[in-house]
Amino acid sequence: MTDDATGRGAAERPPAIPFLRPAPPRLSDLVEHLRAIEDSGVFTNFGPVNTRLEAAMTERIFGGAGGCLTVGNATLGLMLAIRRAAGEGPPGRYALMPSFTFAATAQAAIWAGLTPLFCDIEPDTWLPSAASEEALLAEHGERIAVVVPYATFGNCLDLGRYARMARRHGVGIVVDAAASLGALDAEGRGFGAGFPHPVVFSMHATKTFATAEAGLIHCGDPATLAALRAMANFGFGAPRTATMPGLNAKLSEVGALLALARLEGFEHVVAHREKLADRYRRNLPDWEFQRLVGRRHAHQFVPVLLPHGGGRSRAEVLAALAREGIGAAHYFSPHLAEQPYFRGRCPAGGLAVTARVAGRILSLPLADAMTTEEVDRVCAALRAAAALRPAA
Repeated sequence: MTDDATGRGAAERPPAIPFLRPAPPRLSDLVEHLRAIEDSGVFTNFGPVNTRLEAAMTERIFGGAGGCLTVGNATLGLMLAIRRAAGEGPPGRYALMPSFTFAATAQAAIWAGLTPLFCDIEPDTWLPSAASEEALLAEHGERIAVVVPYATFGNCLDLGRYARMARRHGVGIVVDAAASLGALDAEGRGFGAGFPHPVVFSMHATKTFATAEAGLIHCGDPATLAALRAMANFGFGAPRTATMPGLNAKLSEVGALLALARLEGFEHVVAHREKLADRYRRNLPDWEFQRLVGRRHAHQFVPVLLPHGGGRSRAEVLAALAREGIGAAHYFSPHLAEQPYFRGRCPAGGLAVTARVAGRILSLPLADAMTTEEVDRVCAALRAAAALRPAA
């Protein structure tokens, strides 16, 4: 008896390859350190484990440049950084960002009292389009309080361009680098190292730098970091006295412990994922991949565009992969301007490239424990699902 459309029996079904396989450090391996936290009586409030983590990340990820602030998650980090960068102003101001990004970015801007304003992306890197950003800055002028570029899928932005933009337009800058921990810029530095505006990273369980739920803000300006630290602690700029806008964004000591454990061996994790991503590209030479910028990419998954005229829709391809036990997804489709909460309330420039990329995007599985043989199997199944012949 068979149990699926392929005609295979249950015993013949190949092992599943899930889209994401979170692999944060195991708390059961950290019992002595957990006991130390218990014995200290300090569980939060930027305690000693957080302090060690911030110093270690500054030194080992960013080469000693600037400083770091831990936060409960990257969305909280964006909320704090956007609110401070925007400053005080009249209602009706905008946060300029790409529509091709995660909903958390736009939600953070709304919580900070701003309205997202969506720009287009570049057709090859999928990073925010410089022409689109400049056109919207010219059109809306001082109504744009902050620009929030996204380092798309961990790709390295030209941060020099955003530093010049801040000086030329007098606008705040907050970089959404959620998937970028482990990426290296063209000079081989950790992405964002020493940048004078906040760069916000995620350490969520599904990211390359996987913990459970955590975030990190890196910045080259000590005054900005000090202000964000106070804002993360209810805006207490004086002892138990709010002197600025704030909320509770602190990372627990247990969360910081997981991040310290993840830091050990992280270089191997990034290198292995890069090897797997390269194999995807070699196996699918006729497919359209994101053009990568910088010396090294921290791959969370592998995005690729379905070929034109492939013969099957994305839904059909995903269903065919699922029948083979292979998980896949489509980040970021629908893009933000297509999502019900943002559609109609958030203005946008022309989004022609965003629409083309989002309409064809497919996200392929990647994991710390994934093997090259599994990559080969995914690629073979994908070619068959899209009705394409294997590469010669």
